[in-house]
Amino acid sequence: MATKFLDQKNEVDLDLIAQGVRMIIEGIGASQYGIGIVCARLAETVLRDEGCVFPVGSYRQQYGVTLSLPTVIGRHGVLRTLPPKMSQEERDGLERSALVLREALEGARRRDG
Repeated sequence: MATKFLDQKNEVDLDLIAQGVRMIIEGIGASQYGIGIVCARLAETVLRDEGCVFPVGSYRQQYGVTLSLPTVIGRHGVLRTLPPKMSQEERDGLERSALVLREALEGARRRDG
């Protein structure tokens, strides 16, 4: 059974996610294998339609860019995003980050177009 990284209130358990990341790195003694392990785990999740939570990038219309947020993944890809609880300062920081990404994307499009 897959870990879903949600607490009893169906909210993202960031401590559990951090623990999982540490287990991947410490369990094999090197992070360079982490990408392969995560890719294999994502493939399992999709093939088995497990509905597990991963911090993956997906397009967020409200921000106008792709951001990595806790996301439920299943057979049909991104099933839903689980925005973590954030303070106003954290929300403002996320907005600023999205703005920087949008501006960089627009600049790249101008150079290529």
